[in-house]
Amino acid sequence: MDMTMTEGNIFRQLLLFSLPLLAGNFFQQCYNTVDSIVLGNFVGRSALAAVGTTTPIINTLIGLFLGLSTGIGVVISQFYGAREDKKVSQAVQTSLLLVLLLCVAFTIVGVLMVPFMLRLMATPADVLPEATLYLRIYFAGVAGLMLYNLGSGILRAVGDSRRPLYFLIFSAAVNTVLDLLFVAVFHWGIAGAAIATVIAQALSAVLVLVVLTRTQGSYRIVWKGMRMDKGILRNMFWIGIPSALQLAITSFSNVFVQSYVNRFASSCMAGWAAYQKIDAFAILPMTTLSVSATTFVGQNVGAGNWDRAKQGIRTAMAMATVITLIILVPLMIFAGPLCSLFNQETEVIGYGVYFIRLISPFYLLANFNQIYAGALRGAGDAKMPMFIMLGSFVVFRQIYLYLTYRWFGTLLPVALGYPVGWVMCSTSAARVMLSSRTTVKKYRKIRISIPVPPHLAVIFFFLYHTKSMPKKQQREPFLNVRKLPLKQKNQHPPCSSAEDTALRSRKKLPISASRQRLRSAIFWGAYTCPLLTQT
Repeated sequence: MDMTMTEGNIFRQLLLFSLPLLAGNFFQQCYNTVDSIVLGNFVGRSALAAVGTTTPIINTLIGLFLGLSTGIGVVISQFYGAREDKKVSQAVQTSLLLVLLLCVAFTIVGVLMVPFMLRLMATPADVLPEATLYLRIYFAGVAGLMLYNLGSGILRAVGDSRRPLYFLIFSAAVNTVLDLLFVAVFHWGIAGAAIATVIAQALSAVLVLVVLTRTQGSYRIVWKGMRMDKGILRNMFWIGIPSALQLAITSFSNVFVQSYVNRFASSCMAGWAAYQKIDAFAILPMTTLSVSATTFVGQNVGAGNWDRAKQGIRTAMAMATVITLIILVPLMIFAGPLCSLFNQETEVIGYGVYFIRLISPFYLLANFNQIYAGALRGAGDAKMPMFIMLGSFVVFRQIYLYLTYRWFGTLLPVALGYPVGWVMCSTSAARVMLSSRTTVKKYRKIRISIPVPPHLAVIFFFLYHTKSMPKKQQREPFLNVRKLPLKQKNQHPPCSSAEDTALRSRKKLPISASRQRLRSAIFWGAYTCPLLTQT
């Protein structure tokens, strides 16, 4: 069931490879999403907020492993494309031993870091106990998630994306049934949701390891006589460490975004949690095609087909853009009903709708980031996307959030934290992509394969917010929610009658001079920073 991507129709191969992978990612997202839906409807708003606030923490520690697994997959796909069966076998054995050691480390570190991370995120007192319980149970069984992702990564590296899908469908169904049983019937609350997730992930890990043990291919797991190959391990770290740092630190930056959201009390936290779950499904096409581009480029680079690798990147970018446009329209229209799946409270739904409609148009920028990074990882160059994304998502985004929240203290700059990071990343990537300079000369063809005009993303951002951004008097009520002492947050109404009347009136009023200056500063800063980094 493996797939060789070094010959044949590119569009058809990417489509056939991506569809099972997309469906697999869909069902993998169902784990935590089902937890949120069940808890939000059967337990309440605080439970939904607790699950939402744990997401960045989970992604931070898991991102380290996923980054390493990227390096593992690239090494295996290149050996497989070059028809070096012995090297493929050695790479599989090395990766399995490495992950078994990491399972122990991640479990211990994850459980111990839970209280520290939740305090760092300024988690409200009414949410803290449930969030702590959920995270500790989750990390106690995180080995199932790690082993499944290793096994599925090995299968995808050799072109098999179907069997990981079958395993995910089964485990997602198990998770849904156990969630309803433990939470709705047994009334175990948030602990029941965490236990259901751990059991389902463990079953998927068992299934994928059984397949790899019984296969007759070069990627078979041989449990007896396993050993690490130092040269292969070094290559995995060479590619995987930059990706691991990028994913982990980027996810850690989301911890700070969550900490700003937490300052607007549990209703806003619950609405943000609903948005995050919907967002995780909406961005699946771009993340899936990013993984597909990694495998496609990895196999073709291993076979020496540089022109075919370049054509594959362009095809993946076009596919991601078209699919994202198709998703955006129903997402904007049905934002309200989608948010109501997680909770029926008006405040929670209102916040969720606001986040979706403000942030989702910027998915088109994130497409470029994801495909570009996936292609370079497949070619063996993971450093440049790491530098660009860390600079955009960590340094620039955190400076932006700190300054804008300190100046205004409202929800709007916090909600724009993600799009602003994407804008900075896209413009920097475009500059590097079109630049003749490169740290790895043999990957230059990959770098310049996507003809995107420099700073197109920034121009789009500037025009969008100049023409479409709500004015001060007609802004949605959530935008004027200011930071309050913790004891007063729950007493602050989401909307006043005067604001609601102004919202319906739709009067065109001038923008204040201070806010116009802020927009200009953001625009020119995002424009000039990539220029300054080109040394």
